[in-house]
Amino acid sequence: MISRRTGLQLLTGSILSTISISSGAAQSSVDITPEQWMSAWMDAGKDVSGALVLRRFKDPMYILAEPILWKPSVDTREPLPTVEVPKGFVTDLASIPRVFWSLLRPDGEYAYPAIIHDYLYWTQVTTREDADLIFRLAMKDFKIDTVTALTIYKAVRVGGGPSWQADADLKKQGERRVLKLFPQDPRVTWDEWKKEPDVFVE
Repeated sequence: MISRRTGLQLLTGSILSTISISSGAAQSSVDITPEQWMSAWMDAGKDVSGALVLRRFKDPMYILAEPILWKPSVDTREPLPTVEVPKGFVTDLASIPRVFWSLLRPDGEYAYPAIIHDYLYWTQVTTREDADLIFRLAMKDFKIDTVTALTIYKAVRVGGGPSWQADADLKKQGERRVLKLFPQDPRVTWDEWKKEPDVFVE
């Protein structure tokens, strides 16, 4: 049975076989408790704002119940915008194929940065390159271990293009992602709720 770290390294190789990770760039992967995760969030308080409060549909789609915010730190070299994700935004958290869930869960400790990234892909107020960079920097703010963060970042750089285009196409077709009314029945799916009249922010 392979370790989580070894599995992530193999996954990185399968995502982008032409890029290797030098041994000096990888740090040890450490399993953290919820309390340690919250502590990491508090330590990054100058760059993020808003507790992560989610509601879920029957299927694994989530509603942001309170707004969240990320802003670049003062030492960030790139001119990047502050990103505020509004209450009611619907997300699937980290878009990770089910086959890799034993290594990278959609609701892992990178969930907050993943929602920031998901929102940028939906709104497309930045370039895709900047959206992916913000994702990487937000994971750094959350002290996600280097191997995990690099694996996820390389995955979105290589495979994010179709998702970016799919979001653009859905918006052209009239789909919306920010709710003003939340379902009260836990059996409701996202596909069912988005067909209801007058549930979206105008």
